[in-house]
Amino acid sequence: MYYYHHVNSSKDPRIKYARELYENYNDLTVQNNFVAIFSLLDSVEYNYRKIDHYQKSFEVGVLYNNRAAAYLTMALYDNRPEKYMLLSKDSLLYLAQQNVYKSISIYKSWLSQFDQLTTSAQIEKFISGNFFIGLEKYSKKEKSNFLKSRIKEIETAQYETKRRLSVAYTNLGIIHRHFEDYENAINSYQKAIELWDQNLNAENNLNILLGKPLKKRNLIQKLFPPKRKEEK
Repeated sequence: MYYYHHVNSSKDPRIKYARELYENYNDLTVQNNFVAIFSLLDSVEYNYRKIDHYQKSFEVGVLYNNRAAAYLTMALYDNRPEKYMLLSKDSLLYLAQQNVYKSISIYKSWLSQFDQLTTSAQIEKFISGNFFIGLEKYSKKEKSNFLKSRIKEIETAQYETKRRLSVAYTNLGIIHRHFEDYENAINSYQKAIELWDQNLNAENNLNILLGKPLKKRNLIQKLFPPKRKEEK
């Protein structure tokens, strides 16, 4: 019990509420509760945007891609709530496109800064300039724990954000395809596969456009799906 308390206490307290709130996201997507989804994403982003260190973080990119996915789902499956009934399919696709472009921009900008940092010491040096703003009331030991925890998150994100970017390009490809912009759809799917060669969704969407048979996961892939890099 003490161990888990220690782990939780090492997390940045400034974004504790945002993370707790975000835990409800998956349940809301299962329910297709789009009004609540957008409200949740707005609240989480507001929390991140208040803190210098997180304003352009990969986490904000995740929020924009989640918004894009919600708009895309409403456009393709016509299951939108009354609040969005006046929006046409093209309008919803356009909103999805705006958000996925923003997501891609944030991911790429974040990777351009952090992908070249290969050690914990390099990450620490890079983020220490603004990470501690707003943590002045905490002890030196507490701030050190917050920093170490954040470094581990960034090390995980260096790996995961390329897959996140791949998913964003897949969403962009789907949007292009429904706008009948097939050349850009193909380009988007190809970028998605380049970033993550196990992105079966992108590969099969590309196969559809190229008139190729769909690819199924083999038995090994089903039994042992690619795992996320664990935080240390």
